[in-house]
Amino acid sequence: MTSQNTLPENEVSRAFVRQARQLLKNEYLTKLERCLNILTDEQVWWRANPESNSIGNLCLHLAGNARQWIVSGLGGEIDARARQHEFDERAVISRSELLSSLRETLEDVDTVLARFDLERCLEEYEIQGTTVTALEAIFHVTEHFSMHTGQIILLTKMLSHRDLGFYDFSTGAPVRAWREQRSE
Repeated sequence: MTSQNTLPENEVSRAFVRQARQLLKNEYLTKLERCLNILTDEQVWWRANPESNSIGNLCLHLAGNARQWIVSGLGGEIDARARQHEFDERAVISRSELLSSLRETLEDVDTVLARFDLERCLEEYEIQGTTVTALEAIFHVTEHFSMHTGQIILLTKMLSHRDLGFYDFSTGAPVRAWREQRSE
């Protein structure tokens, strides 16, 4: 028996993938663009201590993770990731180069997800030495991107000493303000 609130499995999968695509490209990337556009290249590579990652390292890590899990893992491209290099990098790679890499990666991720056969969401894939379903891989990349985006936002606020203005509270309810101000 189907209630009016129950969707067929493929509709749930479609909604899940659509939401992941939206969050990655339209929310997380846009917030990262704002952060990197506020800071200098030197601030992007600042680290609190040797055990901490810079924003630059986190950007490299996000691109590497999304490419490995989605583009290679689900999309079948060759996995050429050098994960430790993402954290070991100390050269000052420009903000524009970091953003270009993130944009390109998320375009590739979006292409894979847009073409992904929703009937395969529960199929298992070998990614980063572990067996996961496509659903788990998509969820992992989305939550991983969210977590590191939050870290980058915090570091940006600390380094810039300003509110990033992601939400407009002037009407009493939070209105997402980052979409209108997206940089290109």
